[in-house]
Amino acid sequence: MNQMTSQETGGMFTVAQTIGSVLCCKCGIPMAPNAANMCVKCLRSEVDITEGLQKHVIIIHCPECDTYLQPPRTWLKAQLESKELLTFCVKRLKNLNKVLRLIHAEFIWTEPHSKRLKVKLKVQKEVLNGAVLEQSYIVEYVVQDQMCESCSRVQANPDQWVAAVQLRQQVAHRRTFFYLEQLILKHDAAVRAIRIKQMDRGIDFFFSNRSHAVKFVEFVQKVAPIKSRNDKQLVSHDTKSNNYHYKYTFSVEISPICREDLVCLPPKVASTLGNIGPLVLCTKITNSIAFLDPLTLRNCFLDAEQYWRTNFTSLLSSKQLVEYIVLDVELISHEVNVSGSKYVMADVQVARVSDFGKNDTIFFVRTHLGHLLNPGDFALGYDLHAANSNDIEIDKYKGLSIPEVILVKKSYEERRIKKRGKPRAWKLKSLNMEVDNGETRGGRVDLEKMNNEYEQFCRDLEENPELRFNISLYRNEEYQKSEMGSVLDDDENAPSVPLEELLADIKLSDDDYGEDDDDDDDEGMKE
Repeated sequence: MNQMTSQETGGMFTVAQTIGSVLCCKCGIPMAPNAANMCVKCLRSEVDITEGLQKHVIIIHCPECDTYLQPPRTWLKAQLESKELLTFCVKRLKNLNKVLRLIHAEFIWTEPHSKRLKVKLKVQKEVLNGAVLEQSYIVEYVVQDQMCESCSRVQANPDQWVAAVQLRQQVAHRRTFFYLEQLILKHDAAVRAIRIKQMDRGIDFFFSNRSHAVKFVEFVQKVAPIKSRNDKQLVSHDTKSNNYHYKYTFSVEISPICREDLVCLPPKVASTLGNIGPLVLCTKITNSIAFLDPLTLRNCFLDAEQYWRTNFTSLLSSKQLVEYIVLDVELISHEVNVSGSKYVMADVQVARVSDFGKNDTIFFVRTHLGHLLNPGDFALGYDLHAANSNDIEIDKYKGLSIPEVILVKKSYEERRIKKRGKPRAWKLKSLNMEVDNGETRGGRVDLEKMNNEYEQFCRDLEENPELRFNISLYRNEEYQKSEMGSVLDDDENAPSVPLEELLADIKLSDDDYGEDDDDDDDEGMKE
């Protein structure tokens, strides 16, 4: 029944229409009219659209690699209550989309150790006389643990690997591998590795499949200048079925040139790069090598293929840096942006810290660190005045004027002495690596060397924001600021990692979950 009212306003008519109510044909209560002429409760008692659908499903989970089996042989990686796991659970339901229309799906919290997953589904279906009924129901998934083929093979024999990747770098430190380890962790590049072993001047990765090793080598090729070669060894041969089983080995060598190294470019390379240098500093390492001329602020990039074609080495490495004190600074140019880094050319007077009280030797040098250095600051640089270099490439340049000192970076050692021994507000994760017996030869000496190199790597992360751009740093829960520490941490000149760059290391426990009441009430009916 429709009731219409009209009102004349300045020659215009406004019509208001209201929808009346009818009585349910079964229980007789007033309701909005619909195609079935029945209320929601009566229609639900007559029709159950979820009848015949699966309410209990069994899924297979591998506890070692945290994957789920997608029949017949595919294993999918998915975290608890993730979109990937929800999609996987819904796809396991047979004939769902053929009979009903899925509107919404969500997880219902269950005890993490109960081996049960509950998914609440909301579906629609057209019922009597064209009426559309919407209803919710819960599907319970029983999780059964069963190791996948690769994990079971590893558990049976940890040495039963198919492909091995040997990363090596011919340098006297492991700072490159510390950085590469963080990149691997952030991108889960070694998630398929069944074993990781720390070797002398390198790391070995073992895989159960050749394709996993190839994918890992491709990842390393994108983040570091490498050259690689591979070989295979016959393990067994079945003459009847003509099946061959090989073991594959990938030998990957990383360029020995590292960040902060002083390099003398060969004449042919310097000419192809626009006659830069020839004495340049390595400022960044990716799949190419970035060089900077500290005397002219010119920069260039050398890709891996160009480098391995000539295969030159560093003139001096970061192990040979000498500490200087800055006596005077005179700026020459304005601030210049070179490949995302800011530099200012300046003439500075410096003296070796080791010369204090012994002589009055002062060096007048030109540097690219004019935006950082002030009188009284400390800087690290290469002492070419006292260095004895036997580099072949530098002898090819006749009449080359070699500066006495090349400054590399500002030194914060004086400020670090006050903080020595105190924990940092951040921490890094590490790969689960086995240590080769040859690495521990020498006992305390090698362990002390490793700790010193790791400490230097952490200092580089604090000083260089570009270096930690592709690295995940986590908050250190054990870090507690003391009253003395809070005063020192507020020093604006001291290098530190801002708190907004730190990630929370999430660890789920039973206390993190609240008690959520399951809303099992069915939704209403839509026309």
